[in-house]
Parts: sequence; C-alpha cells; structure tokens
Amino acid sequence: MFLHIKYTLTAVAAGFLLDMLLGDPHGLYHPVQAIGKWISLVETALRKILPKNKGGERLGGMCLVILVTGVSTAVPWAVLWALYRLHWAAGLVLESFMCYQLLAARSLKDESMDVYDRLAEGDLAGGRYAVSMIVGRDTENLTEEGVTRAAVETVAENASDGVLAPLFYMMIGGAVLGFAYKSINTMDSMVGYKNDRYRYFGTAAALLDDAVNFIPARLSAVVMTLAACFCGMDGKRAWRIFLRDRRNHDSPNSAHTEAVMAGALGIQLAGDAWYFGKLHKKETIGDPCRPVETADIPRANRLLMATAWLALLVFGGVRLGIMLLWQVR
Repeated sequence: MFLHIKYTLTAVAAGFLLDMLLGDPHGLYHPVQAIGKWISLVETALRKILPKNKGGERLGGMCLVILVTGVSTAVPWAVLWALYRLHWAAGLVLESFMCYQLLAARSLKDESMDVYDRLAEGDLAGGRYAVSMIVGRDTENLTEEGVTRAAVETVAENASDGVLAPLFYMMIGGAVLGFAYKSINTMDSMVGYKNDRYRYFGTAAALLDDAVNFIPARLSAVVMTLAACFCGMDGKRAWRIFLRDRRNHDSPNSAHTEAVMAGALGIQLAGDAWYFGKLHKKETIGDPCRPVETADIPRANRLLMATAWLALLVFGGVRLGIMLLWQVR
C-alpha cells in the first residue's frame, strides 16, 4: 500500500525538524482544514438522504467514517505515488512537507506560551482569551490558576494525539497513514460528542478514534515518563500517578499523558469544568502537592519538547532496526 517505504524515516524526520523549527505554516494550505470541510460536506449530504432516526444516524456515522478516511488516505497516496514515479526526490520533498503539516509540537508550545505571556503580564482577560483558542471549555470566568491548569492540560493531552500518535503512525506508513490517522482524529473532534445532534451519528467516529489512539496513548505515557526523568522532573511520581489516575477520564485514552504530566509537575489537573454553560463533573488527576502556578506552563512545554524528541529517537530507532533486519534477511 505504501510507496517507496525506504524513504519514510527520512521524510518523517525531516517533517519533525520542520515542525520544531517553523511551527504551524500560517497562511498556507493546511490539510486538516481540507479534511474538516470534507467532513462537513459529507455529513450534510448523509443527513439529507438517510432517515432521521437512531438507525439512520448510526448508518450515516459509519458511512462518514468510510468516506472521510478513504478519501483522506487515497488522495495523498495518489499524489505521492505520482511524484515518486516522477522522481524519488520530488516524492521525498512532498512527503516531508506532508509530515511537517501533520505534526503540532511547535504550534502547541507557541499557543500555550501565548497564554503564559499574557498571564505573566498580569493580563488575566488576555490569558482567558488565549486559552479559549486551544481548549473547548468555557473560559470567561476562569481564575489565573484555572487558566494555567487548562493550558497545562491541553499541552499534556495533545502531546499524544497532536504529536506522538501521528509520529507513531507515520513511522509505520509515512504521510499516507498519518493522513488516515489525522482524518479519524479530526472526525472525532467534530462529531464525536454525546449531545443530541451527535449521540448516534458520532458513535462510529468516536469508537474508531478510541481504537487508533489506544496504543499511541499508552506509548506516549511511557515516553513522557522517561522524558520527565531526563528533564530533572519526578519520573517516579509521574509513573505512580499514571498507574493510579490513567482511567480518570470519560475517554479511555485522554488521561494517560495528563496523569504523567500531573505527577511530573506535582500538581493536580482535571476536575469539574464548564462547557457551553453547563457544569461537567470530572474526576481529578494527580495530587495537589503544591498550588498550580503560571510557571507550570513553560515546565509543561519543556516536558512536551523532551517527550517529542525522545519519541522521534525511540520510534525512529525501532523503524531503522526493522529496516536493517529486513535487509539482512
């Protein structure tokens, strides 16, 4: 299925370095935006032609998954196939750029540090606005501690599905498999809700997202724990909190890296939060060894960056080892 697989490691590494150096390519075409528009178009079409009942919505959700994942995988495959056929260098350049667009470590750091900068200046309103750009909860009444906690939580959670999970899948199948993962993750973020509109329509997307993140979420927690040790943070406590609190979330995957982050920093994350004017009761993650403080945002980002680099070395090393063994055989 995957073309010129011998160039995968180079393309992923190049994309990773571009992400670390440049961050999100603002002003340029972004594949996630295209995937999001495709999801909206398919959803609208399916809702028009299928029955407006439980069965019809479940069927529509399954069709959405097939159509979105299929097209999001087939298009980059076809483009890369054509370019690699033209010349290997052309294919490698484009695949490297695709991998760059599928990673979000630098942009996650920059956006969360914007929250920190506002708070450091004493601009709580600005901090609330900045954090509202990266979280889904209501932010207008958050305290400085609440804004900080929200920023740290989004760094921790997105370390997996924004950085390590796409890196994991790209190491296996290059940009093509990375696009497949990103389409599933984007679908879940758009339709994977338990509200009246998506209770049945979003079921397939939510379940598939849980499935594809099952292994990456757990690998992310292990790598982040090791990175905490390298960063001079409390790796032992990070692992202990991970084992204890990794299930303290509605999602089977989201609390894993949050638990490691909470343990590494010695703070308590999660807990009750407001969404669209409604209070959602949530379990806490971690122990309040000390109060959450603004400086926890750069600390969280230090752990994020160390985790990303370590993941590149670990995943890349495994990939390289498999390639060498295959050549020996």
